[in-house]
Amino acid sequence: MEALVKTDFKFEAQKDIYVGKVRDVYNINNKFLVMVVSDRISAFDVVLPKGIPYKGQVLNQIAAKFLDATSDIIPNWKIATPDPMVTIGRLCEPFKVEMVVRGYLSGHAWREYKQGKRELCGVKLPEGMKENDKFITPIITPTTKEAIGHDEDISKEDIIKHGLVSKEDYEKLEKYTLALFERGQEMAKERGLILVDTKYEFGKIGSEIYLIDEIHTPDSSRYFYLEGYQERQNNSQPQRQLSKEFVREWLMENGFQGLEGQKIPEMTPEIINQISERYIELYENIVGEKFQRQQTNDLLKRIETNVSNWLETQ
Repeated sequence: MEALVKTDFKFEAQKDIYVGKVRDVYNINNKFLVMVVSDRISAFDVVLPKGIPYKGQVLNQIAAKFLDATSDIIPNWKIATPDPMVTIGRLCEPFKVEMVVRGYLSGHAWREYKQGKRELCGVKLPEGMKENDKFITPIITPTTKEAIGHDEDISKEDIIKHGLVSKEDYEKLEKYTLALFERGQEMAKERGLILVDTKYEFGKIGSEIYLIDEIHTPDSSRYFYLEGYQERQNNSQPQRQLSKEFVREWLMENGFQGLEGQKIPEMTPEIINQISERYIELYENIVGEKFQRQQTNDLLKRIETNVSNWLETQ
């Protein structure tokens, strides 16, 4: 199985390319963005040295499904998915923050809480909570959006004070974030899942706000299995998760948390295959459909052909 870890396409009318941790984004004539979702995998804001076959297809197809399923709440950037690993959409001016929304005390929020912190991004957290307990109402804990290095927690007040987002726009982002999260939770419940937390990114075209990037994928979201959730909480047992957390846990077990001087553990073929199969399992549980494995030999040629053919029709 081939994994796509690097692209360097030269599409017609291409202006530039932005290489993110996982996605390569091509600007076509300042009109369209061609987002190629690679098989790169990141954890603790570090791109791991080997790719995961089918991961890009999994993420792209989940995101496309949820973008379509939430377009009545807010317009989004997506126009087409000409290839299983590609979304083409509108070029938006992105906001410089990511809107993280949490329904439960998990992941980063729990790690902060466990250290004794009772405020996260300006949001007060109640005493006496256990890991994975549900908040009374979902909380929004934004982060800065850094091109390089770690995204940082930031409060609503600081976002507005530093001019990252205007007060008027930020209040719209809050409203959209909570509405999208509610829809995501409803759809997850239909699949026997709990959408625990997620992040959304937004941009603008003129004065109109659009939802951009990915949505409700296992890279940007955490899911629990609904069945047995309360029993496990009552017994202080770990929750059964559907997210990228299993990759973080494997890294932590092997002494890596992205800190200076730490070495990434060896990614053996067995580990790579296990992670690939877990991503496919995530897809099938989240989407409720059998995953169709597309051919992975000569991925670059397939993607280039499919994208070029679509651009020719515009």
